[in-house]
Amino acid sequence: MSLSFRFGTVGSPIGTPKPGGSSNAIKFIHSIGLNCMELGWVQSVRVSEETCAVIKSAGIENDVAISVHAPYFINLNADEVEWPKSRKRLMDAAFYGNLAGATDIIFHPGSYFGGVPADVLKVAIPRLAGCAKELLDAGNPVRLRPETMGKSAMLGSLTDTIEMAVQISGVLPCIDFAHLHARPGDGSMNTIEEWTKELEIMKGRLGEESLKNVHIHLSGIEYGPKGEKNHLPVAESDLNMGGLFSVLRDFKAGGRILCESPIMEEDALNMKKTWMQVSGEVD
Repeated sequence: MSLSFRFGTVGSPIGTPKPGGSSNAIKFIHSIGLNCMELGWVQSVRVSEETCAVIKSAGIENDVAISVHAPYFINLNADEVEWPKSRKRLMDAAFYGNLAGATDIIFHPGSYFGGVPADVLKVAIPRLAGCAKELLDAGNPVRLRPETMGKSAMLGSLTDTIEMAVQISGVLPCIDFAHLHARPGDGSMNTIEEWTKELEIMKGRLGEESLKNVHIHLSGIEYGPKGEKNHLPVAESDLNMGGLFSVLRDFKAGGRILCESPIMEEDALNMKKTWMQVSGEVD
């Protein structure tokens, strides 16, 4: 019996043997009992097609599912001068990510710049739809996943990301539950009742199948009135991970859970262990 979720890290694990590199990180991920990894192309996409081929082969040989975290400097609500630069960063991540064997491209959707979320989505959705259509026309099968963000000033509530997915084929949310907990700034979004309500909305709008292929970021998190401050080890935070996993179990959810804790692979293995305890599944 395999687990409903794959577990891994966002970025290369801390213990990756030198000289490192993504292919060695993938081999290390496999060796410690994890089976997914998100390539951290967060500053820029600077990778050759040859390197992508090596990464893809390592993923296949080690049964490690690959995704990409695109550069931070993407903003679906950028002005007319900046938008083409943002678009190129996202499309480069999708092009080279596909060559590297990635199935999903995760990105930060941007800022409201003080605007009303519904109005900002009227700008963001057509732009993202254009990216998705270009990938479809090019035969690139990657999914674009706008990530839920940890500050209320940022484009990226769960409502925002679901709306993008409803309106655009080839788009699904990346749900960062730590960000959703931090976003309100008051310690909410940390209970079984709250998570159940959110997943009911997602199921209702995107269908039950969307819960079979959830892409989750998870860590502990420090937050203040304006939202996220820092990622923390799970044990040093107030995140109710066991409760969250019980909700995911009850929804029969599956997919990938990728750890963004400062103690990356240690917490990823703790997440896997906790999931097995909560779900009763055996690896």
